Amino acid sequence: MLVEEWPYRLLAGAGFVTIAWLAWVTGSRSRLNWRTIGGSAVLAWVLGLLSFWFPGSHWLWSMINGIVVAVLTASQKGTMFLLGPLALGPGQTLPDGTFSVGFILAAQALPAVVFFSALMAGLYYVGVMQAIVRLFARLFYRTMGLSGAESLSGAANIFVGIEAGLIVRPYLAAMTRSELLLVLTCMMATVASTVMGIYVSALQHVVPQIAGHLISASIISIPCAVLISKLTCPEEGQPVTLGSVPADHTDRNPPPSSDGEAIPPPSNLIVALIDGAGQGMKMAVGIAALLIVFLGLEALVDLALAQLPAIGDVPLSVTRVLAWLTWPFAVLLGLRPEEWQIGADLLGSRFIETEVAAYFKLAAVQSASPPPLSPRSLTALTYALCGFVHVASMGIFVGGISALVPHRAKDISLLGLRALWTAYLATLLTGCIAGVLASS
Repeated sequence: MLVEEWPYRLLAGAGFVTIAWLAWVTGSRSRLNWRTIGGSAVLAWVLGLLSFWFPGSHWLWSMINGIVVAVLTASQKGTMFLLGPLALGPGQTLPDGTFSVGFILAAQALPAVVFFSALMAGLYYVGVMQAIVRLFARLFYRTMGLSGAESLSGAANIFVGIEAGLIVRPYLAAMTRSELLLVLTCMMATVASTVMGIYVSALQHVVPQIAGHLISASIISIPCAVLISKLTCPEEGQPVTLGSVPADHTDRNPPPSSDGEAIPPPSNLIVALIDGAGQGMKMAVGIAALLIVFLGLEALVDLALAQLPAIGDVPLSVTRVLAWLTWPFAVLLGLRPEEWQIGADLLGSRFIETEVAAYFKLAAVQSASPPPLSPRSLTALTYALCGFVHVASMGIFVGGISALVPHRAKDISLLGLRALWTAYLATLLTGCIAGVLASS
């Protein structure tokens, strides 16, 4: 490790404590469960140490990255058959010598969502994902003192998004406010494996082992989400599933429909793959629709703000205002002073433009020569951006969970904005851990 990096590593460590304190200050400030607070903080740092400093971690993340990139490459075969040169990434050519026309998100990244969704559905059908989810659920239950439903939901959110709500659907009606906030926070503080292909395609040329880092970030973000949500809204009731981890009711089924509707169990593996591909198509179209709508709305607001007096000869814009608000968090991540502006721009714009646009912006910025971000800062930002922390996701998750338990819709909707805030802080904690431990 470079000696000159140590002050910024210490700053990231202080940032972890400061952000946790901010969660408590902006919460209900009720009596804390120190077993959960201490257990989640210790688990987050232990997972971080295993991810960055454990001798076998480099090999593990390299292997995972190789597998994900290989799967992503394999998924291109069908896309190329349908779209031809539009499916080629920059610099690639077809066997007949046809060159790529450049990067097109809809043609080169979104099809990966369909393929990954089908693959996940197949893994659920054969029981692989259930076994992994149960393993993490037991880990979270025993180390952090959570209720069984919280542990199961948190474990599922490492791999899926809104679908995790259906895994704990039988317990949502009786959940306390603290449990509901944790469920929503975990959903927004992680990313689903079904959309991971988009991020890998954006960053694989600028972030070494990007797929491994994204999986590591989602795992570390669970105890960080627990820490933040329990500091903000400590448990004051008696959870129904406090005594054990409940059964996963999705056994032998693919991940439930992302629109909240239960789907019939597939009769065989082929049907499971077809169902998963259908759900992936819905997700891909949904992602495209969100980008079209929110980037368009952002442009309209920017036009209105541009009518106001410029500040520093630069017109006002949504992303500029959000960058001002998130500037302190860029500092707390342990970035160097010359990197603060880049970090603030990315951390602020994600609220409106989604993490998809933020990751592509990060890739574009880091592709400059020389790269403006150090390897440690690049890793810290990659971890801090790993989550569905934006206005659109809040609506999706609040609406999806409310549809499962309509009589709790008021409670869930009131927790929506708070969950967006706690998820944002949770991803920042994950970024601080990376800022302390990542290699230079």
